Amino acid sequence: MLFVISAPSGTGKTTIRREIERRCPSIRYSVSCTTRKPRTGEKDGVDYFFISREEFESRIAGGNFLEWASVFGNYYGTDRSYVEKLLGEGYDVILDIDVKGATQVRARKRDVVTIFILPPSMNVLKDRLAGRGTESEEALNRRLEEAKREILLAPWYDYVVVNDVLEEAVENILSIIRATKCRRENSRDVLNGFLKLLT
Repeated sequence: MLFVISAPSGTGKTTIRREIERRCPSIRYSVSCTTRKPRTGEKDGVDYFFISREEFESRIAGGNFLEWASVFGNYYGTDRSYVEKLLGEGYDVILDIDVKGATQVRARKRDVVTIFILPPSMNVLKDRLAGRGTESEEALNRRLEEAKREILLAPWYDYVVVNDVLEEAVENILSIIRATKCRRENSRDVLNGFLKLLT
């Protein structure tokens, strides 16, 4: 199954997603492509596929992205064939993407499950962003304004989870994943097998 997780920058979605991956070997993170420069400690093919602007635009023209967006002057996108390969191998796939990308994915994949992660408050979000030490005052304010616009779209998502206590947020998202996989339509093959035996 395909899951989309979105959240304003600084909300902790990457930490949550990595913890979910650690606990669930059957879940794979879809590494996105981006034109931005790697941050300290980031690895190509692990955190992102870092590609040139020219290559990204060529892939857009070729229809190679499941979704893509321009954010703060850089492109971000999900390679369609990469996701389909993981799904074809039997993995559940998590996309860690923004609200614009989530809209595109939902338009193309009707069975996607969308989850929005909220900070406990805007003040906490501001403190988390400032604590990174990587943002200028101007960039910080820009990210906070963008966060407000993103949060206004949270009601459009299937589920909303507040990341106040990390462990609780992780457990809530794992519960969503488990419940989704137990839906009747997602257990059709197993259910049909029992029905055939009983009739």
